[in-house]
Amino acid sequence: MSDTIAAVSTGTAVSAIGILRLSGDGAIDIVNKLFRPRSGRKMSESPDRKLVFGTLCDTDGETLDLCLCTVSRAPDSYTGENTAELQCHGSPTVLRAALDAVFALGARQALPGEFTKRAFLNGRMDLSSAEAVADIIDAETAEAAKNAAGQLAGAISAKAERIYGSLADISSHYHAVLDYPDEDIEDFVLSGYERDITEAIDTLRRLRDSYAGGKILQGGVPVAIVGRPNAGKSSLLNRLLGYERAIVTDIPGTTRDTIEEKLRLGSVLLRLTDTAGIRSTEDAIEKMGVERSRRAAANAELVLAVIDGSRQLQPEDAEILRLAEASPKAIVIVSKSDLPKTCILPGTSLPVVELSSVTGAGMENLEARIKELFPLPAVPAGEILTNARQADAVKRALEYMEAARSAMSTGCTPDIVLTETEGAMQALGELTGRSVREDVTNRIFSRFCVGK
Repeated sequence: MSDTIAAVSTGTAVSAIGILRLSGDGAIDIVNKLFRPRSGRKMSESPDRKLVFGTLCDTDGETLDLCLCTVSRAPDSYTGENTAELQCHGSPTVLRAALDAVFALGARQALPGEFTKRAFLNGRMDLSSAEAVADIIDAETAEAAKNAAGQLAGAISAKAERIYGSLADISSHYHAVLDYPDEDIEDFVLSGYERDITEAIDTLRRLRDSYAGGKILQGGVPVAIVGRPNAGKSSLLNRLLGYERAIVTDIPGTTRDTIEEKLRLGSVLLRLTDTAGIRSTEDAIEKMGVERSRRAAANAELVLAVIDGSRQLQPEDAEILRLAEASPKAIVIVSKSDLPKTCILPGTSLPVVELSSVTGAGMENLEARIKELFPLPAVPAGEILTNARQADAVKRALEYMEAARSAMSTGCTPDIVLTETEGAMQALGELTGRSVREDVTNRIFSRFCVGK
C-alpha cells in the first residue's frame, strides 16, 4: 500500500490552465468524491487516460471549477501507481482550494520530485532517465532540451545496459564452467571476449569525453569581461545583450560591482559577468569591486580581456592580459575600433578580435571565436553526459575496464580480469540506478520542483 501524494504541478502563478496531480492507492477514490463527470459516471468507471469533463467540488459539495479529469491505473501510469490529474483553470486560489480538499480526504503534499522518484522506484524509468526529467525542466537552450529528451528516452541507459549485459555474459560463462565442470559447456577462453571489452572501453571513453561539453550545454559558460576603467567593458555587455543593461559614462569607476546576465549565442549559453575596472585605487568601495573582478576572472571558463584600442597600453593592461592567459580560455578584445587606433598589443598566443560596441563592427568575429572555443560534442542528442554523478560513474567504469584489458594483455588469470569487469558493472549499476544508495537517490530528487 502506498500513501497518496498530491501537488499542483503548474506552479503558483496565474495561468490559462492549472494541473493538480495525485498518485497512490487512494488517488482514484479521492477524485471520485470531488469530481462529478457530466456523463454521470464515476471516474473509477472511466478508461485510463481519457479526459472527462465535469464539475470539481470541495468536501462540502460546493463548486470550485468546471474542468477536466483523467485517471491512469497501476502499473501503466507515470509513477507505476494509481494516478489522477485535474486540469483546471489556472487560478491559484481555485487550485489551492482543490488541493486543500484533496488533503482533507487523506492525501499529503508531495515532496519535490516525488512523482518521478516513485516512477524510478517502481521501475517505470531508470535513474539516468529520471535525472533527464529535471534537465528538461531546467534546460535554457533548445540543444540542452533535445539532449535531455534523448536521455529521457533512454540513450544513456541503453549504452550502459548494453555494456552491463555483455559483462554479465562474460561473468556468467566463467562461473558456469567453474561451478559445473562436468556439464557440456563451451570452454571459457578469455581472449574470445577481447572484442567485447574493447567495444565497452570505446563506448565509455566517448561518454566520458562528452562531459566537458555537457557541463557547458546544461550550465552555460561562465564569462568574465575584464579590463581597466573606460576600456569598453559595459558597452560590450550592452551590445551583446542588445539593450542598455549597464550604465556607461566617461567617468572611471562607474561600474563598482559585478553585473551578471545570461545570453544565448547560437547553441552556447553564456553567463556574462561585467566587472569593475581593474586599477589601483584608494576608494574602499571601488577596491572591493576590483577584487571581485579578479575573482570573477579566476572562476571563469572564458575571459574577455578588453583593451582600449584608442589609447596607449597602461600598466593595468598587462595585468589584464595575465589574467586572461591564466584562464582556461580567453579572447583579447581591442575595443573602440571606430576611433583612431593607438594601442599596440604585445605578443600573445590568445585570439584577438577588434570591434566597436558603438557600430557593432567586429561583433560577428567575436561570436564566431566564442563558438569555436565551445563546440558541442559530435555525438547524437541524448548521448552527452551533463551531470557530475553520471560522469563519475562512467569514469570509474572506464578505469575498471581499462584495468581488465591490461590484466588480459599481461596474461593474468581470468578471475583477476573478472574482478575488474565486476567493478565496472557496479559503477554502471550506479549510473542507471541498479545499485544506487538511498541517500544518493534522495539527493538526486531533491533538486526537482514540487509536482514533478
